[in-house]
Order: sequence, then structure tokens, then C-alpha cells
Amino acid sequence: MGFHRRLAPSGFDRGAGAAACLLSAATAVLGALPAAPAAAAPHEGTRAEVDRLYAQAEKATEAYNKADERADALRRRLGDSQDLVARQQARVNDMRRELGSLAGAQYRAGGIDPSLALLFSDDPADYLDRASVLDRITAHQAGQLRDVQEAMRELTQNRAEAARELTELDKSRKAVAAHKRTVEQKLARARRLLNSLPSAERAAFGRADRSERADLPVPGGGGEAASGRSASAVAAVRSALGRPYVWGANGPTGFDCSGLMQWSYAQAGVHLPRTSQEQRYAGRQIPLSQARPGDLVVYRADASHVAMYVGNGQVVHAPYPGAPVRYDPVGMMPVSSVTRV
Repeated sequence: MGFHRRLAPSGFDRGAGAAACLLSAATAVLGALPAAPAAAAPHEGTRAEVDRLYAQAEKATEAYNKADERADALRRRLGDSQDLVARQQARVNDMRRELGSLAGAQYRAGGIDPSLALLFSDDPADYLDRASVLDRITAHQAGQLRDVQEAMRELTQNRAEAARELTELDKSRKAVAAHKRTVEQKLARARRLLNSLPSAERAAFGRADRSERADLPVPGGGGEAASGRSASAVAAVRSALGRPYVWGANGPTGFDCSGLMQWSYAQAGVHLPRTSQEQRYAGRQIPLSQARPGDLVVYRADASHVAMYVGNGQVVHAPYPGAPVRYDPVGMMPVSSVTRV
């Protein structure tokens, strides 16, 4: 009967078998060890720090905008108060002059005792007529004196109010300067960090947050056309595409995030507040899933960034220094609210 003879292993086969045994043993040992942590992408920490600095700078920019807007309002109020004080001072001066003229007339006409004047008068009837005029002058003078006293009281109050407004304006100016320093420091550090990256890494630093969230629902009205003032605002925000981010600016040549929204809606005849925190409450809040073109999308828990939804899952916004006004996905960073103006 036939049979198959088992061939003796060659040297190569014996080596391969030994290697296989060693590999199996090594695999068993390595399998029992904890997995090594994945290596972090090069410069990932630097990019994250730049993101953090940009977010902090944007928050400080909104604080700067609010303080600057308050300073402008105080400057206007102070100017009005100073104009009022000047007008009141002129009125008081006129009243004082008139009061002095009446007092002089009374002295000149009534400097003699009335009974003696009547006794020696050649024409008692004429004296009585003049005495009647003096009585009227005295009554008018008393009324004028009361008017002067009231005007002086109002003048004093308005001067005190103007002084308070001047103090508040000084505080607001200092707040503006402090926020400005904070913004400039954050941006300077971010620029230094970006410059420390290789050119390829700097070129890849593209998105405002670089952490698009896939779990956010895309609004159902994605391609829905805007109408009325919303359509005008959308047209305006699109016309600003490519213009630079300039912190503290609200157009037309440069914008920060809330400045772009304010300017765009101003082109539609709608006044929006200056900051993203205030714009958050400039209309009716709706779910993101119901967003329509023209709605304001507010980002981060502190509402420090805002963009305009323009349909098809996209927003237009002013991202950060060095990045022009552009399109980005609505889920580019955590959404805190959506406002329909």
C-alpha cells in the first residue's frame, strides 16, 4: 500500500518554526501589558493654546465693546448736561441782572418815607399812582427772587449730575483701556505661538474652533430663502465676505463678530445692540433645528461669539484676527442659543 513519507524539516523551516514560537510567546507577553498611549499630534498643544487665547481675546473684545459703548453714551449725556448747565447759568445771570435793575428802580423811586412824601407832594394823586407802581414792582421783584432761587437750585443739581457723569465716564474710560490691554496681550501671545509653528502647521490652522461637532442637528430649513429684513441682513453679511477681522470694529472695512452682525442688520434698517451677549436677547430664541437664514447663532456658554445662519448648515462670521469674514459650518463650536431678530 502506498504511504507518504514525512520529510525532515530543512534548516529554513526549523528557523521559521523557532521564530514563530518566539513570536507567539512575545505576543502573549505583550498582550498582557497595558496598551501604550497614542502619541499626541505634533504641535497639538500649541494649537489648542492658540484657540484658548483667541477665545479669551474674543471675550475681552466683547467686554471692551460694552465698556466703549457705555463711554460713548456717557460722553453724550455729559455733553447734554454741560449744555443744560450753560443755558441755566445764562438764565440765572439774566435774572440776576433784571432783579438788580428792579431793586435800583425801587430805591430811586421810594427812597423817602412814604408819609412824608405824601405830605410834601405837590400832587398827592401823582404820588399815590407812583406808590401803586412801587407795590407792583416789589411784588414782581419777590416773584423774580423766587424764580432765581429755583433756577439756582436746578443749576446746582445739574452741576452735581454732570460731575457724577464725568466720574462715571472716567471709570468707563479706564475699563475700556483695561479690556484693550487684555485683548492685545492675548492676541500678541497667540501670534507668538502661531509663529512658533512650522509653516505647514500655520497654514493648516484654518477653522475658528477646529472642533466641528457632528452631534448638532443641521437646521431643517437648510436651503430656505430668507425674506424681508432677514434677506437684507443675509445679503449684507455675504457682501462682507473676505473683509478682515478687526477687534472692536463694526464696519464697513473691518469687523469683529458682533460688529459684523450689528452692521449687517443696520443695512436692513434694524438696530442691534453692540455685544454678542446683548444680541443674544435681541429677539426670540428658537431651537437650532428651526434656524432660518438671518438668525443669529450664539456660541459658547458665555455667548462670546456670534454668527449669522445663511442656510444649508452654514454661517457667515468674523472668526478671529488673521481670518477674514467667511463661511463655516454651523457646528464649528458649541452653540449656546439661536436668536430670530
